Amino acid sequence: MIVKSSLRLSLAASVLALSAGFASAQDPVKACIITKTDTNPFFVKMKEGATAKAEELGIELKSYAGRVDGDNEAQVAAIEACIADGAKGILLTASDTAAIVDSVQSARDAGILVIALDTPLDPIDAADATFATDNFAAGRLIGQWASATMGDAAADAKIAMLDLAISQPSVDVLRDQGFLEGFGIDLGDPNKWGDETDPRIVGNEVTAGNEEGGLTAMEALLAKDPDINVVYTINEPAAAGAYEALKAVGKEGSTLIVSVDGGCPGVQNIKDGVIGATSQQYPLEMASMGIEAIAAFAKDGTKPTPTEGKDFVDTGVMLITDKPVDGVESVDSTKGAELCWG
Repeated sequence: MIVKSSLRLSLAASVLALSAGFASAQDPVKACIITKTDTNPFFVKMKEGATAKAEELGIELKSYAGRVDGDNEAQVAAIEACIADGAKGILLTASDTAAIVDSVQSARDAGILVIALDTPLDPIDAADATFATDNFAAGRLIGQWASATMGDAAADAKIAMLDLAISQPSVDVLRDQGFLEGFGIDLGDPNKWGDETDPRIVGNEVTAGNEEGGLTAMEALLAKDPDINVVYTINEPAAAGAYEALKAVGKEGSTLIVSVDGGCPGVQNIKDGVIGATSQQYPLEMASMGIEAIAAFAKDGTKPTPTEGKDFVDTGVMLITDKPVDGVESVDSTKGAELCWG
């Protein structure tokens, strides 16, 4: 009897073990997406792309976001939650590209694939991969367009630089420096903005990437030099604010405004003549590709390969303008509206 009972117990344990193994094999892959905020249309579209692709591939996706742009603490807490939840991959748009690195390393140490979306970490190899717009190329496109549009007058331009934040996250630096190079201005240290010596630059002001910040920054630079005739902006909400400041002093028709993002309101502002040109990026594509990469990693450990000649996966950029110039490839606002987000 004792032998039979032991056998029954052994068989029962084996069945339970097999059942547990089968159930484990059927458990969905878990993933997280962590954005800077959940209100900016860029990140809303990013989340939509990730969600749609996760549903298609049967991946269980949880989303997190900071309360405001710059909320590193909320992103650290989100990474900790993803680790505890057994996520296989994390898609991250970092608010503080350096401060988040230790948390990212903890996730990687736990066997999680971490992909930076849109904003490279500092250093970029702190993440397993980066899926992003080539932000330097995006800035260079609008710089080339502005210079070509001005022609000979570009040599005497008065340029306002409306950046993102004093902390100078990588996307902020790359767009700024790309614009300057495209316009034909010598860079100082290409890893930061504001150290250039070209007299055409009136000054740099930060905007927090929103319309109110763009208005305030433009007012400050107009007080410094009312003859500004070119305005670089980190994004289209900042550009909209800059336009209102220019309009208040009657300079909206004589000042070129250029920007980056390609959201639907920004493309409409191209059509309405508020913005002269913008570089359009594709957040839905970034996030969708990121989920595919997590699925591949979960299957066999494959990690993404950077675009040839770059240290990240380039998800594309296109100049949108209704005033094309020779030598700078672009599409018009009608086509831009078909591709826009937000």
